[in-house]
Amino acid sequence: MAERVHNFYAGPATLPWDVVKKTTEGVLEFEDLGLSVMEISHRSKPFDRMFKRAQSNMLKVMGLSEEEYTVFFLGGGASTQFCMIPFNFLPEDGQADYVNTGRWSQKAIKEAELFGKVNIAADSEPDNFTWVPREFKLNPAAAYVHTTSNNTVAGTQMFEFPDTGNVPMVSDMSSDFLSRRLDFEKFDLMYAGAQKNIGPAGVTAVVIRRSWIDNAKEGVPTMLSYKTHLKKDSLFNTPPSLPVYVVGLVMEWILENGGLDEIEKRNDRKAAMIYDTIDGSDGFYRGVVREDSRSKMNVTFRLPSEELEAQFVDEGARRGLLGLKGHRSVGGCRASIYNAMTEEGVGDLVEFMKEFRRNN
Repeated sequence: MAERVHNFYAGPATLPWDVVKKTTEGVLEFEDLGLSVMEISHRSKPFDRMFKRAQSNMLKVMGLSEEEYTVFFLGGGASTQFCMIPFNFLPEDGQADYVNTGRWSQKAIKEAELFGKVNIAADSEPDNFTWVPREFKLNPAAAYVHTTSNNTVAGTQMFEFPDTGNVPMVSDMSSDFLSRRLDFEKFDLMYAGAQKNIGPAGVTAVVIRRSWIDNAKEGVPTMLSYKTHLKKDSLFNTPPSLPVYVVGLVMEWILENGGLDEIEKRNDRKAAMIYDTIDGSDGFYRGVVREDSRSKMNVTFRLPSEELEAQFVDEGARRGLLGLKGHRSVGGCRASIYNAMTEEGVGDLVEFMKEFRRNN
């Protein structure tokens, strides 16, 4: 086997190596049944136990009650949730509040406008999304408030969420889901594509307050209705079996490694290592977002020239540091340091950054 490299791509992201190894075991044989987890019926008792354990452990990690919240494992990526949420909860004559902080919130807004009126409660687009708003103009009669907790393209993260009062709060947490301790009970719906922090591409986790589903509209197509998935406990149709299995293993990994409190401490240390290197480089590396909005998942920065940036990315790849090129829409460089990225991996990147600066 080739030596493992460090994956700094924005996604699909690196997975805990212990989880990768356990996954290979399940792919070969699931629970000594003589068949793979990819082959077992999703209606079988062993699969049902695995599926429910993944749901239960996710809520356990978040400190949420199974009586109050439920977990859906759905296909279609977070992008399908952009549509499902207004389809279920935004009346034609109603309005929803959206906080516009980047590329993905823009996409969510575009979908919501197909179903009803959207109020932009806060907007950092005039400054190229280089900061995250902390003041919000909310409509107390809104159907819900939608936020995006982390922005992979710009490299910003939301640290203060709006106080929505009695209005349900929704958040796209795709790129920082379960990377830190939050008061998750403030949210009525949280969703995340798995491929950043909790598993492989192919499954989306939706954590939703059970009672809010009662308010969902009727007449929604079957597979796009949250009521469908609540009634069938997220097993209305064949789920993304292998990705859910991996998500379950990641939940066990989080619990075995101190839960979100320890995960957050490690993520804080990793982010500080890179930002300290940027800030201490006398301008050779330059952060592109406001310091109070810096993401601890996606560190974005520029070098003195685009030529040096291309050289940095190429030399990094030859050193086993992959995925350091910034998003095509903004350029520059980006290091994505999700939960499974080790401190050793970040240390290797920091040493490379210091060496590259010395040589150039």
